[in-house]
Amino acid sequence: MRVILVDDEELARLELRRLLAHHSDVEIVGEADGASSAEEMLIRVRPDLVFLDIKMPGRSGFDLLSTLPTPLPRIVFVTAYDAFALRAFDVNALDYLLKPVHPERLARALERVQSSPLMTGESPTLQSPADPMVEGEMPFGENDPIFIREGERCWFVPLKEVRLFETEGSYTRIHFRSESPLVYRTLAQLEARLPTSLFFRANRAQLVNVAFIEGIESWFSGSLKARLRGGSEVEFSRRQAQYFRNRLSL
Repeated sequence: MRVILVDDEELARLELRRLLAHHSDVEIVGEADGASSAEEMLIRVRPDLVFLDIKMPGRSGFDLLSTLPTPLPRIVFVTAYDAFALRAFDVNALDYLLKPVHPERLARALERVQSSPLMTGESPTLQSPADPMVEGEMPFGENDPIFIREGERCWFVPLKEVRLFETEGSYTRIHFRSESPLVYRTLAQLEARLPTSLFFRANRAQLVNVAFIEGIESWFSGSLKARLRGGSEVEFSRRQAQYFRNRLSL
């Protein structure tokens, strides 16, 4: 996988180079300290992947992408600012890494790149915006950020901060912090991408983040009732309560 690093900060490029050195399938074929120097390099080298900063002197990373001919290389944004997440997904970025980059997040980003169209031999194009909650088949990790949209409102939230997914017909309500947006995705669609180490199916309608469970007690007919941080309660069905005991008991 041939990679180019674009960042105006030399130390940031050095750190990313150090992290990528642990991935034997990655070859860094160029570096640029801004959009102007990167433009010619990207057209000439045609890399598989670009790690791209957003805020740079002169032209931004978004400005750079708007001048490149298609097909575009795969893009992973690396930035110190989370305010550009929505726009990053609008240009079909594969991932959005916040500085300082954690090695685990970098590894997950590379996994997504490996399963993207360019790496499977298809021609990449600048596609219309997709919902990152269901795009592709890549599972989320506990520390991954997820993009949530309800109407005109948007959030970029670490998955581990979601305490509960709750079905409402063909929709799912996502509970995190003081927010509870409703997204047009079934609970089964979301469950397929969630880490089983963190989320447990309590009943037919709810997936609970076990890290938020403060207390649990026996309930009717072999079921369980869990109290979550913040005061909400979730009832585990009899069957799921048995699975829960088997999975977490000493």
